[in-house]
Amino acid sequence: MNGRVYSVEQINRYVKQLFVRDGILTSCAVSGEVTNLKYHSSGHIYFSLKDRSGTLSCVMFAGHRRGLSFVMKEGDKVIVSGSVDVYERDGRYQLYARRIEQTGEGALYAQFLALKEELEECGYFDPEIKRPIPKYAMHIGIVTAPTGAAIRDIQNIAKRRNPYVQLTLAPVQVQGNGAKESIVRGIQLLDGRVDVIIVGRGGGSYEDLWAFNERIVADAINECGTPVISAVGHETDTTIADYVADLRAPTPSAAAEIAVFDYARFKADLAGYTAALTNRVAEKYRYAEKKLQWNEARFRALSPSVRADSAKRKIMDYSARMDSLMLDYLERDKQRAALLGDRMNAAAAAVLKERRDLRLKYGGRLQTGMREVLRTKEHALAVAAERWQGMNPLKSLSRGYTFTVDSHDRALTSVTQVEAGDPLRLYVRDGLIHARAESVSGMKPLGG
Repeated sequence: MNGRVYSVEQINRYVKQLFVRDGILTSCAVSGEVTNLKYHSSGHIYFSLKDRSGTLSCVMFAGHRRGLSFVMKEGDKVIVSGSVDVYERDGRYQLYARRIEQTGEGALYAQFLALKEELEECGYFDPEIKRPIPKYAMHIGIVTAPTGAAIRDIQNIAKRRNPYVQLTLAPVQVQGNGAKESIVRGIQLLDGRVDVIIVGRGGGSYEDLWAFNERIVADAINECGTPVISAVGHETDTTIADYVADLRAPTPSAAAEIAVFDYARFKADLAGYTAALTNRVAEKYRYAEKKLQWNEARFRALSPSVRADSAKRKIMDYSARMDSLMLDYLERDKQRAALLGDRMNAAAAAVLKERRDLRLKYGGRLQTGMREVLRTKEHALAVAAERWQGMNPLKSLSRGYTFTVDSHDRALTSVTQVEAGDPLRLYVRDGLIHARAESVSGMKPLGG
């Protein structure tokens, strides 16, 4: 072997110096697609950038995380700014990232999320402001490209479901410069002239559908007075227009299925409703007829003549029952009277016999007692008569005394009761003497 032999460390250090002295590698920006992404617990982020030709190992240390303004994920297209250097221990070089920016779909998606959050805060997505889609719309407006697959699909489905529905197309540009303004004009043109508006287009890339993520398109849908169905792209595509619209359809074909009512089904439903209504009316008629019959029978039962006959029958029945009861009561009373009469006669005979016995027993005693009482009373009367005679004033008059009264029939017992000239009446034993007092003088009492 000719020449000098170097150690691994020497070669790696030498290569590192080459990288350090290279002006391009010390400050560069590399674009690519993120792969092999790993968020380490230490805060470092390890990943690789790839394109059609190969891959480049990358690392962003925790101290530079402020240079990442979004959550990086597999498949993101990014531009990584930093420096390329050699990691001596492994003998490999890698890109040390200081700043990472999204490009392509990643940048658009960030705009999408920011606008979605803003409109949600403004109430554009509030379910309470969503208008119902007419069930039987007869005039449908379509805002889409005049030559795309979307308008053909809507026309075919409308023709199949209901050939009587009118379709009005507002031809617009659905991608590229001026697309958002064109879509807004189409919505405003149809607003108030149709029953419902379908806004949409066929499938495409994220960039192709971007016109339906613009703020002015969201404003136009929100301010539209006609119900709006959003039908942008395929089922997996979601745009701001889908959130703002009154209803989201996964595809333009699905929007047509919703907006255009099935005429055959409508006829069948109408026939079914007609039959059901006919049956209901017939049922109501039968019920009314039965009710009428019932009311007629009730009316007949409640008519005055029927009620009078019923009352007569009841009266006759009650009268017969009363007669029977009266006869029963009279018979029972007669029997009771006879029984009581017998008892009273027996009792009266017993009482009379008892009274006769008592009269016989006590009659002699009563006569003897009465004679004794009479003798006692006669003696008491004689004594009282003797005492009365002693107190009789007439007896005093018979002995020469008089009984003198004034003109007012007041007995005179004192000279103070009389004045000279007063008329007097003197009662004597056999009559009355009228006199007048000549004079009045006092005297000593008798025996004084």
